[in-house]
Amino acid sequence: MTQEELDALMNADMDGAVGEAGGSDSTYSCSPNNFRIQTEAEWPPPPPVKEHKVVRQLDDVAREGEEKSSQIFDILEKISNDATNSETAINNIATKIAASLEVFTRLKERFPNIKTFEAQLAAHNDILRDCDVLRQSAQNTSDQMVVAMDVMQYQDIHRQKIERVINVMRALSRYMNSLFDSKVADEKRVSSAVHIAGDSEDVVDEEGIEALIAAFGGKR
Repeated sequence: MTQEELDALMNADMDGAVGEAGGSDSTYSCSPNNFRIQTEAEWPPPPPVKEHKVVRQLDDVAREGEEKSSQIFDILEKISNDATNSETAINNIATKIAASLEVFTRLKERFPNIKTFEAQLAAHNDILRDCDVLRQSAQNTSDQMVVAMDVMQYQDIHRQKIERVINVMRALSRYMNSLFDSKVADEKRVSSAVHIAGDSEDVVDEEGIEALIAAFGGKR
Protein backbone atom coordinates (compact mmCIF):
# COMPACT_ATOMS: atom_id res chain seq x y z
CA MET A 1 0.00 0.00 0.00
CA THR A 2 1.39 3.43 -0.95
CA GLN A 3 1.55 6.37 1.45
CA GLU A 4 -1.18 8.15 -0.53
CA GLU A 5 -3.52 5.15 -0.20
CA LEU A 6 -2.79 4.87 3.54
CA ASP A 7 -3.48 8.61 4.05
CA ALA A 8 -6.76 8.32 2.14
CA LEU A 9 -7.80 5.33 4.22
CA MET A 10 -6.97 7.10 7.48
CA ASN A 11 -8.80 10.26 6.44
CA ALA A 12 -11.87 8.28 5.38
CA ASP A 13 -12.04 6.45 8.74
CA MET A 14 -11.48 9.67 10.67
CA ASP A 15 -14.26 11.44 8.75
CA GLY A 16 -16.60 8.57 9.56
CA ALA A 17 -15.71 8.71 13.23
CA VAL A 18 -16.28 12.48 13.31
CA GLY A 19 -19.67 12.11 11.66
CA GLU A 20 -20.73 9.55 14.22
CA ALA A 21 -19.61 11.83 17.04
CA GLY A 22 -21.92 14.54 15.75
CA GLY A 23 -19.52 17.38 14.94
CA SER A 24 -16.24 18.41 13.40
CA ASP A 25 -14.79 19.43 16.76
CA SER A 26 -14.79 15.88 18.09
CA THR A 27 -11.44 14.26 18.56
CA TYR A 28 -10.54 10.87 17.09
CA SER A 29 -8.04 8.46 18.54
CA CYS A 30 -6.27 6.59 15.78
CA SER A 31 -4.47 3.39 16.66
CA PRO A 32 -2.15 1.55 14.27
CA ASN A 33 -4.06 -1.63 15.11
CA ASN A 34 -7.02 -0.22 13.21
CA PHE A 35 -5.12 -0.71 9.98
CA ARG A 36 -3.14 -3.83 10.76
CA ILE A 37 -4.31 -7.12 9.26
CA GLN A 38 -4.26 -9.64 12.06
CA THR A 39 -3.27 -13.12 10.98
CA GLU A 40 -2.61 -16.31 12.85
CA ALA A 41 -0.18 -17.67 10.31
CA GLU A 42 2.75 -19.39 11.89
CA TRP A 43 6.31 -18.57 10.92
CA PRO A 44 8.25 -20.28 9.61
CA PRO A 45 5.78 -22.12 7.37
CA PRO A 46 5.40 -25.91 7.66
CA PRO A 47 8.43 -27.87 6.41
CA PRO A 48 8.18 -29.38 2.91
CA VAL A 49 7.24 -32.87 4.04
CA LYS A 50 5.03 -35.05 1.87
CA GLU A 51 1.69 -33.81 3.20
CA HIS A 52 2.70 -30.18 2.57
CA LYS A 53 3.88 -30.59 -1.02
CA VAL A 54 0.96 -29.07 -2.90
CA VAL A 55 1.94 -29.96 -6.46
CA ARG A 56 2.64 -33.56 -5.49
CA GLN A 57 -0.78 -33.81 -3.88
CA LEU A 58 -2.43 -32.32 -6.96
CA ASP A 59 -0.57 -34.83 -9.11
CA ASP A 60 -1.95 -37.64 -6.92
CA VAL A 61 -5.50 -36.25 -7.14
CA ALA A 62 -5.30 -35.94 -10.93
CA ARG A 63 -3.86 -39.44 -11.33
CA GLU A 64 -6.35 -41.09 -8.97
CA GLY A 65 -9.23 -39.19 -10.56
CA GLU A 66 -8.23 -40.43 -14.00
CA GLU A 67 -7.94 -44.03 -12.75
CA LYS A 68 -11.34 -43.97 -11.03
CA SER A 69 -12.98 -42.32 -14.02
CA SER A 70 -11.62 -45.04 -16.28
CA GLN A 71 -12.98 -47.72 -13.95
CA ILE A 72 -16.41 -46.05 -13.84
CA PHE A 73 -16.49 -45.80 -17.63
CA ASP A 74 -15.75 -49.52 -17.88
CA ILE A 75 -18.59 -50.32 -15.45
CA LEU A 76 -21.05 -48.07 -17.27
CA GLU A 77 -20.10 -49.62 -20.60
CA LYS A 78 -20.67 -53.12 -19.21
CA ILE A 79 -24.10 -52.13 -17.86
CA SER A 80 -24.99 -50.59 -21.20
CA ASN A 81 -23.95 -53.75 -23.04
CA ASP A 82 -25.98 -55.90 -20.63
CA ALA A 83 -29.03 -53.70 -21.22
CA THR A 84 -28.61 -54.04 -24.98
CA ASN A 85 -28.27 -57.82 -24.70
CA SER A 86 -31.36 -57.96 -22.49
CA GLU A 87 -33.36 -55.97 -25.01
CA THR A 88 -32.29 -58.36 -27.78
CA ALA A 89 -33.31 -61.40 -25.72
CA ILE A 90 -36.68 -59.83 -24.89
CA ASN A 91 -37.33 -59.18 -28.57
CA ASN A 92 -36.57 -62.82 -29.38
CA ILE A 93 -38.95 -64.02 -26.67
CA ALA A 94 -41.67 -61.64 -27.85
CA THR A 95 -41.32 -62.93 -31.42
CA LYS A 96 -41.79 -66.55 -30.30
CA ILE A 97 -44.70 -65.65 -28.03
CA ALA A 98 -46.36 -63.77 -30.90
CA ALA A 99 -46.10 -66.88 -33.09
CA SER A 100 -47.69 -69.04 -30.37
CA LEU A 101 -50.33 -66.40 -29.80
CA GLU A 102 -51.38 -66.64 -33.42
CA VAL A 103 -51.78 -70.42 -33.10
CA PHE A 104 -53.91 -70.19 -29.94
CA THR A 105 -56.00 -67.44 -31.53
CA ARG A 106 -56.92 -69.80 -34.40
CA LEU A 107 -57.55 -72.70 -32.03
CA LYS A 108 -59.86 -70.60 -29.88
CA GLU A 109 -61.80 -69.48 -32.94
CA ARG A 110 -62.13 -73.05 -34.15
CA PHE A 111 -62.86 -74.61 -30.75
CA PRO A 112 -64.58 -71.85 -28.74
CA ASN A 113 -65.80 -74.27 -26.07
CA ILE A 114 -62.33 -75.48 -25.09
CA LYS A 115 -61.30 -73.34 -22.12
CA THR A 116 -57.64 -74.33 -22.34
CA PHE A 117 -57.17 -72.51 -25.62
CA GLU A 118 -58.82 -69.39 -24.21
CA ALA A 119 -56.63 -69.51 -21.08
CA GLN A 120 -53.45 -69.93 -23.13
CA LEU A 121 -54.46 -67.06 -25.36
CA ALA A 122 -54.88 -64.79 -22.31
CA ALA A 123 -51.56 -65.97 -20.84
CA HIS A 124 -49.69 -65.25 -24.08
CA ASN A 125 -51.15 -61.75 -24.21
CA ASP A 126 -49.94 -61.16 -20.63
CA ILE A 127 -46.45 -62.36 -21.59
CA LEU A 128 -46.34 -59.96 -24.53
CA ARG A 129 -47.32 -57.06 -22.26
CA ASP A 130 -44.57 -58.05 -19.81
CA CYS A 131 -42.10 -58.16 -22.71
CA ASP A 132 -43.07 -54.61 -23.64
CA VAL A 133 -42.42 -53.47 -20.05
CA LEU A 134 -39.02 -55.20 -19.93
CA ARG A 135 -38.06 -53.86 -23.34
CA GLN A 136 -38.86 -50.31 -22.28
CA SER A 137 -36.89 -50.78 -19.06
CA ALA A 138 -33.85 -52.02 -21.00
CA GLN A 139 -34.09 -49.06 -23.35
CA ASN A 140 -34.32 -46.63 -20.42
CA THR A 141 -31.25 -48.23 -18.86
CA SER A 142 -29.29 -47.78 -22.09
CA ASP A 143 -30.39 -44.15 -22.31
CA GLN A 144 -29.38 -43.46 -18.70
CA MET A 145 -25.98 -45.02 -19.32
CA VAL A 146 -25.42 -42.53 -22.14
CA VAL A 147 -26.40 -39.67 -19.82
CA ALA A 148 -24.08 -40.99 -17.08
CA MET A 149 -21.17 -41.19 -19.52
CA ASP A 150 -21.81 -37.61 -20.59
CA VAL A 151 -21.78 -36.52 -16.95
CA MET A 152 -18.52 -38.38 -16.39
CA GLN A 153 -16.95 -36.24 -19.10
CA TYR A 154 -17.02 -33.37 -16.58
CA GLN A 155 -14.77 -35.40 -14.30
CA ASP A 156 -12.20 -35.49 -17.07
CA ILE A 157 -12.60 -31.72 -17.50
CA HIS A 158 -11.94 -31.23 -13.77
CA ARG A 159 -8.81 -33.38 -14.08
CA GLN A 160 -7.60 -31.21 -16.94
CA LYS A 161 -8.22 -28.08 -14.84
CA ILE A 162 -6.12 -29.54 -12.03
CA GLU A 163 -3.37 -30.37 -14.49
CA ARG A 164 -3.49 -26.81 -15.80
CA VAL A 165 -3.06 -25.48 -12.24
CA ILE A 166 -0.13 -27.86 -11.78
CA ASN A 167 1.50 -26.61 -14.98
CA VAL A 168 1.07 -22.97 -13.91
CA MET A 169 2.52 -23.67 -10.45
CA ARG A 170 5.48 -25.53 -11.93
CA ALA A 171 6.07 -22.67 -14.38
CA LEU A 172 6.02 -20.20 -11.47
CA SER A 173 8.42 -22.42 -9.54
CA ARG A 174 10.84 -22.52 -12.47
CA TYR A 175 10.52 -18.76 -12.87
CA MET A 176 11.25 -18.12 -9.19
CA ASN A 177 14.22 -20.47 -9.26
CA SER A 178 15.52 -18.67 -12.31
CA LEU A 179 14.85 -15.27 -10.72
CA PHE A 180 16.86 -16.09 -7.58
CA ASP A 181 19.56 -18.01 -9.39
CA SER A 182 23.15 -16.95 -8.78
CA LYS A 183 26.60 -17.84 -10.00
CA VAL A 184 27.86 -17.80 -6.41
CA ALA A 185 27.37 -21.06 -4.53
CA ASP A 186 25.64 -20.81 -1.14
CA GLU A 187 28.58 -22.40 0.69
CA LYS A 188 30.73 -19.51 -0.47
CA ARG A 189 28.41 -17.01 1.21
CA VAL A 190 29.33 -17.99 4.81
CA SER A 191 31.28 -14.81 5.34
CA SER A 192 28.71 -12.61 3.61
CA ALA A 193 26.94 -9.87 5.55
CA VAL A 194 23.83 -10.92 7.44
CA HIS A 195 22.74 -7.41 8.41
CA ILE A 196 24.25 -3.99 7.97
CA ALA A 197 24.58 -0.81 9.97
CA GLY A 198 21.27 0.88 10.60
CA ASP A 199 19.26 -2.30 10.94
CA SER A 200 16.96 -2.48 13.95
CA GLU A 201 17.67 -4.83 16.81
CA ASP A 202 14.78 -7.05 15.73
CA VAL A 203 16.74 -8.87 13.01
CA VAL A 204 17.50 -12.49 12.41
CA ASP A 205 21.02 -13.53 13.30
CA GLU A 206 23.03 -16.27 11.63
CA GLU A 207 21.67 -18.93 13.98
CA GLY A 208 18.12 -17.82 13.22
CA ILE A 209 18.76 -18.09 9.47
CA GLU A 210 20.22 -21.55 9.86
CA ALA A 211 17.19 -22.60 11.93
CA LEU A 212 14.89 -21.23 9.25
CA ILE A 213 16.73 -23.10 6.52
CA ALA A 214 16.61 -26.28 8.60
CA ALA A 215 12.85 -25.84 9.05
CA PHE A 216 12.38 -25.60 5.31
CA GLY A 217 14.80 -28.27 4.19
CA GLY A 218 15.31 -30.54 7.16
CA LYS A 219 12.50 -32.92 6.15
CA ARG A 220 11.85 -34.13 2.65
